[in-house]
Formats: sequence, C-alpha cells, structure tokens
Amino acid sequence: MMMLACEARDLVKVYGRGDTAVRALDGVSVGFPRAEFTAIMGPSGSGKSTLMHCLAGLDRATSGAVLLGDVDLSRQSDRVLTQVRRERIGFVFQAFNLLPQLTAAQNITLPLDLSGRKPDPALFGRLVDVLGLRDRLRHRPSELSGGQQQRVALARALISRPEAVFADEPTGNLDSRTGAEVLSFLRDAVREYGQTVVMVTHDPIAASYADRVVMLADGRISGEIMRPTRESVADALNQLAGAR
Repeated sequence: MMMLACEARDLVKVYGRGDTAVRALDGVSVGFPRAEFTAIMGPSGSGKSTLMHCLAGLDRATSGAVLLGDVDLSRQSDRVLTQVRRERIGFVFQAFNLLPQLTAAQNITLPLDLSGRKPDPALFGRLVDVLGLRDRLRHRPSELSGGQQQRVALARALISRPEAVFADEPTGNLDSRTGAEVLSFLRDAVREYGQTVVMVTHDPIAASYADRVVMLADGRISGEIMRPTRESVADALNQLAGAR
C-alpha cells in the first residue's frame, strides 16, 4: 500500500462572499507519496499556490481535509499548526521571507533554533556548498542578491530534514545553472533522505526533475504526468491553454 506524506481530500477554498466570491479550489483530492518529488502546474489562477498553502498548513480550506501523515491539519488549533510547520514541514516562499536582522547562517538554522535543536554540521556544510553560500553566511538579506536570498530560503527549508518540503517557484529568481543545481539538490533530498517534495512551478524544465506532475485548471485536478519530460509537460500546458 502506498504511504502518503500528505493528502488533500475534497478540498474547497473560497475567497470572498456573495457575488464577489472566488472558488480557488473546487473539490481537490490528491495524495503525495512519501519520498516522491511532485510538481504542481497549471495556468495562472488555477489554484496552484492556494493548494500548496493549504497542504502546508499556511492557509485553512473552506471545507475538506488536509492530512500530513496521520495528522488532520484542518482540525488543529493555530498553536498546533505552528508546531507542526516548525517540526515537520519546510517551505520555500516566492518572497523568501528571511528575517532582515539575521545573517544568512542564522536564517538557515532558524527553524532548528526555534525548536531547540542543533543543525547537522555535515548537512549544513553540504547545503551551503551546493547552494554557493559559503562566502555569504555572515551577510544579512539586504546584502544578498535575490538569487542568494532564494538559496538561503531553500537551505532553511531543508536544514531540519522535514517530512515534506513545499517550494513555490523555487528557481524563479535563479539563473539557469543555479536553478539546475537547486532542482538536483531537491531530487537528492528525495532519494537520499526520503523527503517528500511538492513544488509549484510554471517551468516545464523545472517540472521535468519531478517524479510526476499534477495538473490543475480552474481549481480542479485536470490530470497528471508520470516521469515527465520538458516536452510532455509543455504539451499538457498547451492543451490546457487551448481548452480555456
């Protein structure tokens, strides 16, 4: 039986009320197996980021359930959700969300510091070397480029070896070479550490690093691609665009 790291069950998310209500998610049911790399794709406004935020416990669904392992996040208090996010989830935001008063090194280890744990020196060293941060560890976010800040955010999401890592356009601010290195590292996190990675992306090349692609359209699951290639993903996106 396939073990799921996280799962959405009949997930509905509505923003606003009455005539101005927007149904961002419309009964989404999808599971994410442990130790698998999944990309979520779809046209703008399809619900990709909303689904990811609900899966990571950053946003509450209007109805339905979100499970992280055996924990139903939709039934937890804000205090419990904060603890679960800190100890079991890693998240890479588009806007980085680094603390400006902390150095790069301090931002990376922040999740561990908050939970009273010490970083694994070997993992910390590998992260900063692969992501090219060795000579930037004492710099604050204002002293880093956008790409460097994104790398710090990625290292922070991975340093605690969380069960599930959610990444919202993790290569959007990186050059192609660094982006490829980041995606390869996410693949390694799946293979070597058994982590589950869920990534929102619009880039068929980035999606080709995943084990599968889940396609969304108008807040619903519209299909999936196993063992995706750049070509198969691009074709699927073009079909979705033509159907709108």
